[in-house]
Amino acid sequence: MCAYLKAKGHNDIIGVDDFTKEYKKVNDPSLEGVKKIHRDELWKFLKENAGSIQAIFHLGARTDTTEQDEEILDRLNTTYSKRVWKFCADRDIKLLYASSAATYGIGDQGYIDNHALVPRLEPLNPYGWSKQLFDLWALNQGHQPPKWFGFKFFNVYGPNEYHKGRMASVIFHAFNQIKERGYMNLFRSHHPDFEDGKQSRDFIYIKDVLDVMYWFFLGTDIESGLYNLGTGKARTFEDLTIATFNAMDREIMINYVDTPEDIRDTYQYFTEADLNKLRNAGCDTEFTELEDGVDRYVRNFLLQNKVYQ
Repeated sequence: MCAYLKAKGHNDIIGVDDFTKEYKKVNDPSLEGVKKIHRDELWKFLKENAGSIQAIFHLGARTDTTEQDEEILDRLNTTYSKRVWKFCADRDIKLLYASSAATYGIGDQGYIDNHALVPRLEPLNPYGWSKQLFDLWALNQGHQPPKWFGFKFFNVYGPNEYHKGRMASVIFHAFNQIKERGYMNLFRSHHPDFEDGKQSRDFIYIKDVLDVMYWFFLGTDIESGLYNLGTGKARTFEDLTIATFNAMDREIMINYVDTPEDIRDTYQYFTEADLNKLRNAGCDTEFTELEDGVDRYVRNFLLQNKVYQ
């Protein structure tokens, strides 16, 4: 997002994170010219500079879906977000924040960003609940920012995820596994309705996410609220893996292994964003086809070990 905003001509960007983490330094070229503030120092900065802040893109969170420490998730996700919200509400500052499709759980309520459905959602892990609890809290606030948008990100992939470890996209893991071993392991299906490799996700390329969020940033008459941010088209892990092999110009070799037991009971077999609300709001962004996005990501970034600048 910082690199994208710079490319759009914004030169007064403040990046907030824990920049002491060595594993994140691979992204530093994207942050050239961006003032960095440690997340614990944000509140002092906001107090001193409130009058010059145009908007806050709140994308930071503990994003590990296997994290079981609810105190950490509450502190870094739910409570931190509440403080950002209250600041924006007090100072009349636009807020754009990251929710998650993890809030939809197994999808038994569908993947519709209707506010009336939010209280019925049952996330499958503590991370999803940390996002769900903030969404619920936000919807019940009478004191709000002048405009606020919570984006339920589906499966985002693209450059600058080198540091994310197990939580990086399947494309990233596929690329590295194919590069090292010549083949790719996919999870075997443990659900009778799905064949091996046919588990499906709504995969969205990072550039499309940035385009949509920037459209909301510029908009003046868009209704505040929660919005799905996916392509509206579920694709299989097999499709994704084949696209990765093709982008690497490698022979396709796929093996199937059991889904790890620690995530098996909470594994989502299908996700697909309902985009009616986004389209009705006037957003006409055309989303990148999976094969095109994977090809762009692999050839322009992963194969060249580059970051998004």
